[in-house]
Amino acid sequence: MAKCDVCGKGVHFGNNVSHSHRRTNAVWKANVKNVKCKVNGGTKKLHVCTRCLRAGLVERA
Repeated sequence: MAKCDVCGKGVHFGNNVSHSHRRTNAVWKANVKNVKCKVNGGTKKLHVCTRCLRAGLVERA
């Protein structure tokens, strides 16, 4: 699962383009970590992207 529970950042789709301009499908996944966070006075495991972790949008338990 590559989707952030905080911001909703997920998978992006596109094409790999070779030197000869042949195209194949490509997938770029968000850098998502499984983190224990404080939620409503308790702890809960969430999938959080590293951008949200660095920004301090969640408080780690």
